[in-house]
Order: sequence, then structure tokens, then C-alpha cells
Amino acid sequence: MPKINGNEIRPGNVLEHNDGLWAAVKVDHVKPGKGGAFAQVELRNLRNGSKLNERFRSADKVERVRLEQKDMQFLYEDSGQLIFMDTETYDQVQLAAEILGDRRPFLQDGMTIVVEFYDAEALNATLPQKVTCQVVETEPVVKGQTAANSFKPAVLDNGVRVSVPPFVAQDEMIVVNTETMEYSERA
Repeated sequence: MPKINGNEIRPGNVLEHNDGLWAAVKVDHVKPGKGGAFAQVELRNLRNGSKLNERFRSADKVERVRLEQKDMQFLYEDSGQLIFMDTETYDQVQLAAEILGDRRPFLQDGMTIVVEFYDAEALNATLPQKVTCQVVETEPVVKGQTAANSFKPAVLDNGVRVSVPPFVAQDEMIVVNTETMEYSERA
């Protein structure tokens, strides 16, 4: 496995650290007035979900792990476990529902997502960047109010609240960015 310097860590990187696999969630590069620069990294354990804040200097070497990525189809949820199927081999894999966090409502039946593996062990799942949803509740369109750069609250068919432009009406299909959880465009 390749070793990288502490200042080369980026969000999304998977590192082998303290005898575990950790994903870098947030990275802040700090240059104090006294002493050397360092990277303040928030890590999440891929096996148990625990979090850790760690400081890496540029001289520190960490092992970066490459995970195998496979497209898998979401089948169903069973007592807190999400069941996915490999569309080529029909093998089924289960992951804890907490792995998706607050993005869980965007997971739809039959959706193809990316599951990451390390030595045949499923560790992580990533939703598509954009998902189409239906607006089930929002304020009515007011004529002449579309010129202002303002947003109004809306509730989607999966229960998630987002802000939408004034021209979006109830029962309309919109595209939502799952990374930022914001309105992207009309469907």
C-alpha cells in the first residue's frame, strides 16, 4: 500500500491508522505562527463508525488504502440493515443503515449505488450525486416573485425538507444533490 505524507491527506481518503481503517471526513491545514504546519484531520472508522480527531505533520507517513468499488443494486431494508445485490454475480451484501447517515431517505428501491470493499468486506456505500424526488408540500407560486433570488421551504416525497426556488410548484419533480442536500434543478 502506498504511503503518503500527512499534508497530502484529502477528504474521502481511506487510511490505515491505529490498526484500523479510517476515512478522512474533514481536513483543515493549519499554519500556526510558531512551529511547523500540520493537517487537522477528522477521521471516521469504517468498521464501527467511531470518530477521531488526529494531527498529522508533513513529515508523518500514513498508509493510504485503495478500496475496490462495485456498482450494486439496493434491494430492501431489514431491521437496520440495507441489502444490496451485485448485478453481475447476484451475490448479496448487507450494510448498516447508519452508514448513509442523513442521506438515507434518498435511497430508493432498485437504485444503483457504489459499495466499497476491502478484502471482500463491504465497508462503505455512496449514493449517486443527484437523485430525482417529488415535491409534496410547498407554498403556491406567487406571480411576479420569481425575479428575486429567494428560496422557499419544500417537503419532498421522502420527508426531507429542502429550499426550492419560488417557481417550483407542488407535485413537481426536482433533482436534489445528495452531497449538499440542496435543490439542483427541475427534473
